[in-house]
Amino acid sequence: MGNPDGKRPGLLEGKTALVTGAGTGIGRETALQLAAEGATVVLVGRRQYVLDEVATVIEENGGTALARSTHVENADEVRELVDWTRDTAGPVDILVNNAGVGGQVLDVRWTGEDEWNAVMGVNLTAVYLLTQAVLPDMLERGGGSIITVSSLAAIRPTLLGGAPYGAAKAGVRNFMAYLRNTFRDDLIRATCILPGAVDTPILDDRAAPPSEEQRAAMVQPQDVARAVLLCATLPRRTVVEELVIAPTAAPEGPFHKP
Repeated sequence: MGNPDGKRPGLLEGKTALVTGAGTGIGRETALQLAAEGATVVLVGRRQYVLDEVATVIEENGGTALARSTHVENADEVRELVDWTRDTAGPVDILVNNAGVGGQVLDVRWTGEDEWNAVMGVNLTAVYLLTQAVLPDMLERGGGSIITVSSLAAIRPTLLGGAPYGAAKAGVRNFMAYLRNTFRDDLIRATCILPGAVDTPILDDRAAPPSEEQRAAMVQPQDVARAVLLCATLPRRTVVEELVIAPTAAPEGPFHKP
């Protein structure tokens, strides 16, 4: 990773990227691709050993990675994370808000307050906390990129995703628009990526997990990671405001029906 062949410097050489939910799925693939372009990647998630495994893969391929277990919905832990990142890798240039969690009770009539708050905490509150923590350094340094992985559930909510998940994903979409409209003249690039069905481990928690055939037809984590990489590597003068990435085909079956 980085620049193993010596032909050209990576597009993100000298940049520090913080990726949440970096242990598996979209976050893992995003971290690998950002590191391959030369970024120092800070891997964030709840399970330290999983993050350490990703860091090892990056380092074995010539990249640079740090790992820190953090509950991103906790304000104190987020502040400690960003301070630690600044001290060890430098201020965050690229924030990728990818951590996400779905609810277990899909019908809002029986969704408990604890579950609602837990889903909101990881999918929405964490994005606010992380953004608030990195924004001062970005403004002081003359710009930065904040890329948030939302979901098509933000604009096409269904029983399948559940009420709190769709509401949280709509919230982060709105928040990215707020950031863009407020700080674009400060060269803060705020991007919202809205994937359709993606084959990630979060699907295993569904009451009726999709079949292997359905998973194969979905967007894959590396596909979304390529979209994140595009947004992060464009010239500073250009921002991808919003990007929808969805399966080309729509296989039959209840998982793919709107």
